[in-house]
Amino acid sequence: MNKIQMVDLQAQYLRFKDEIDTAIHSVIDSAAFINGPSVRRFNEALSVYLGGAWVHSCANGTDALQLALMALDLKPGDEIIMPTFTYFATVEVALLLGLRPVFVDVLETTFNINPELIAAAINPRTKAILPVHLFGQPADMQAILSIARQHGLYVVEDNAQAMGAHIRTEDGARLMTGTVGHIGCTSFFPSKNLGCYGDGGAVIAKDEQLYARLKALANHGQKTKYVHDMVGINSRLDTIQAAVLNAKLPHLDGFNSARRALAEVYDEGFAQNANITTPVQADNVYHVFHQYTIKLASHLDRDMLQKALAARDIPTMVYYPIPCHQQQAYLQCYPEGAGQSFPVAERLAPSVLSLPMHPEMSAEQAAYIIHHVNELTRAS
Repeated sequence: MNKIQMVDLQAQYLRFKDEIDTAIHSVIDSAAFINGPSVRRFNEALSVYLGGAWVHSCANGTDALQLALMALDLKPGDEIIMPTFTYFATVEVALLLGLRPVFVDVLETTFNINPELIAAAINPRTKAILPVHLFGQPADMQAILSIARQHGLYVVEDNAQAMGAHIRTEDGARLMTGTVGHIGCTSFFPSKNLGCYGDGGAVIAKDEQLYARLKALANHGQKTKYVHDMVGINSRLDTIQAAVLNAKLPHLDGFNSARRALAEVYDEGFAQNANITTPVQADNVYHVFHQYTIKLASHLDRDMLQKALAARDIPTMVYYPIPCHQQQAYLQCYPEGAGQSFPVAERLAPSVLSLPMHPEMSAEQAAYIIHHVNELTRAS
């Protein structure tokens, strides 16, 4: 059996080596390293994939979040509602812009922001809601959009972990995550479902004027060269990374199908283990399993289990051991936030564990992981 990887980027590269090598060499041969044709082709191809939404690629997912909040022309002190159980980049960009993150607890089932708690967090300073489609599962966007419309708020989606996920509406329409709110933000970090071989990201908008603003902000605030109508940043997708993404985008649905198939294998393997709660897929969503994250019974020691699995050559990851409301970087900006309690996030932080999840996983590797996880948790 080959060594188990948390994400097997080398095996994926070898599957598509000829396509990827050809794409990279075409950029080198052309010497069009900055904003070359591959970037435009990728923006257009991803737009088609997402059903026609406007797409502008940028340097990374964090820049995408920053550009989104900059495009809304928010003022220092304006409040953004977001989940506390997520990666800190979501919070970080708000802090950098002088905005105030307002945290909301998450659902114990899906790990996504709890829509029922959002309304209580809204006040006259609230300007936007920033849901995160965590681990590849779409948040309850229909409920979130309903709240946003009632209060005149923007919705910015953090879609970094859910490219290819979608939501089925009551009338049967399919809404791709990242295109449901006013702006979607995504990352092409190598380990993402659609990843490049370096850093990369994109902003997504349905409104052409908002797209034009995002595009200008990513290019030093200029719509016309040397004419700066606003203060922007310099954030662009490298042309070689765009070429890699062009080669991989046609395979994204296949990658996601393989992830879902592996999730079903894990679900079945852990079905009789009362000490493990497997991921819950919400109704009417297409979960793309960026991570397969189990929740352990309260009497189990997650860190000891992780060490025991590592001793058996099974890698695992912990996302996220410290909720955002307890991070010192946040508390330094808003010391009055100390003492906030978000019980679900605080229960999840010490009890969740992500198992290897990638399209290249073999049946033998999956069986090995299931056997040892069950052996170690049932005996506890």
